[in-house]
Amino acid sequence: MLRDVTFGQYYPGNSFVHKMDARIKLILTLLFMVGIFFVKSFVVFGFVTVLLLAIIFVARVPLKSVLKSIKGIIVLLLLTAIINIFFTKGEDGEQPLWSWWKIEIYVAGLKSAAKIFLRLVYLVIGSSVLTLTTTPVDLTHAVESLLKPLRIVKFPVHEFALIMSLTLSFIPSLIEETDRIIRAQKARGADFDTGGLIKRAKAFIPILIPLLVGGFRRAEELANAMNSRCYEGATKRTCMRVMKLSWRDLVGAFVMIAFFTGVFLLYGMSKQWSVDVAWLYY
Repeated sequence: MLRDVTFGQYYPGNSFVHKMDARIKLILTLLFMVGIFFVKSFVVFGFVTVLLLAIIFVARVPLKSVLKSIKGIIVLLLLTAIINIFFTKGEDGEQPLWSWWKIEIYVAGLKSAAKIFLRLVYLVIGSSVLTLTTTPVDLTHAVESLLKPLRIVKFPVHEFALIMSLTLSFIPSLIEETDRIIRAQKARGADFDTGGLIKRAKAFIPILIPLLVGGFRRAEELANAMNSRCYEGATKRTCMRVMKLSWRDLVGAFVMIAFFTGVFLLYGMSKQWSVDVAWLYY
């Protein structure tokens, strides 16, 4: 299961998406995350699916690697869907599809659960495409470049970007170390797959302790390495590679902005249509 976590992992490539500026990719990903909450129609969800598949195809990232990221939130997806199914009521006068005691399931609940499910899946896929096609170093430079205006209010932009970079770079190594500890404990006879929830939680205690010790050891080694190289984050630093916009960034930005401009327009039109239909009942 731990190997299915793709967040923070970089897939090397030389595609159109890989060569885009990290700042543009980060802004477009944020725009995608905001815009997906304005999608109200399943038809538009279908267009979003086509857009994501096209981006994955252009990025030349294995679809299997992208879909693996969904396994990490499958419990959250199921829990959110169940809550929406059982707690979303239908419109006035609508008959439930199924009822038992005080539990009722309406068509509106099924639609709401499906939309929430798709939104969460698309959010994870969008963020996975960003991390799979952008190195942690480039993401650090992108965040630092975008947050430069905050230096006016004495915000530690460089330190914040460095923390993000270290966090992303530590995720794959911690996952690998956790998997290695689990296999070592299983070789010693540990059982993580049987028993109740409390028993399984107790079985993971022998994993957490060496994992925490290994994490602190890695952090200490990194701190010593940075000190030995006389690293000082507070000083003004230059970048070895200066980020520059190219025609790829303009094309990608145009496609994404045009697509979600249409989504926002459809959202506004749907709100207007609902108002017009409501006036017919008065």
